[in-house]
Amino acid sequence: MGCSLKVVGLGPGDSALLTPQAQKAIADAEVIVGYTLYVELVPDALKEGKELVSTGMMGEMARCEKAIEIALSGKDTVVVCSGDPGIYAMSGLIYELAEEHLDTLELEVVAGIPALSAASALLGAPLMHDFAVISLSDLLTDWELIEKRLQAAADADFVIVLYNPKSKRRDWQISKALEIVGSVRSPETPVGLVKSAYRNEQETLVFSLNSFDTEQVDMLSTIIIGNSTTRMIGENIVTPRGYLKKYRK
Repeated sequence: MGCSLKVVGLGPGDSALLTPQAQKAIADAEVIVGYTLYVELVPDALKEGKELVSTGMMGEMARCEKAIEIALSGKDTVVVCSGDPGIYAMSGLIYELAEEHLDTLELEVVAGIPALSAASALLGAPLMHDFAVISLSDLLTDWELIEKRLQAAADADFVIVLYNPKSKRRDWQISKALEIVGSVRSPETPVGLVKSAYRNEQETLVFSLNSFDTEQVDMLSTIIIGNSTTRMIGENIVTPRGYLKKYRK
C-alpha cells in the first residue's frame, strides 16, 4: 500500500457535525496539516499524540506542498479544511500538486458538511430549489467574471449562495453583488446572513434585499439570497419546491 494523504472536511466547526468518516480519518493519521484556525477546530482528543503542522492565512500552496511531502515520507497525513474539502477548499489544489505522485500516493477526499448546508438549516429551507454558489473573492478569479456569473444567476432566478463575501481588504464586493441581483429581483426578496455557523459566535440574521445591512457581514459569513418564489414562513426563509402547486390544484 502506498503513502496515505487524506483531505478531510471538518464541517462548520461544531464537533457534533464532524462525520464519523472524518473522525476516523483524523484518528488514523500520524500528522494533521491545516490552516491554524482549522487545526484548532479539530477536537483535542483527535489531536493527541499527533504531529501538527499549521500555517496562517494565504499559506495554501506551502501548506499543501508540505502535506504531500510529509505523506511521501511515509507518514499517514490528513489536511483538514472547514466545511467540505471540495467546495472552495484544498482538495483541488492537492490533486493538482500531487498529480505526478499518484502512482505512489494514496489520495482520498473525505466529505464534510459544507457552509451552505449549515447556513440553510439555520435559516429554514432556502435551498429547496435550484441554486448557484458564487464566491465573491477576487483573489483567484477576476472580478469581471464574478460579476458575469452573478448576473447570469440572477437572470436565471437561481437562489444565490455567496461565499467569501467580505474581508479586511475586500469590503465593497458585497454591495456590488447585491446591486446586481437587485436589478432583476424584488426588493422584498428574503436574504439570510449566517455568521460563524455552529460555532460559539454564531449569529443568524434575515433581511429583505433592499434592507440588507452590509456592515453585519464578516469573513465567516455565508449569505443566501432567495429567488422569485422564496418567502418567509414564520421566521424562516423557505423556497418552495413546487409540491403544493402541483398537488393542491
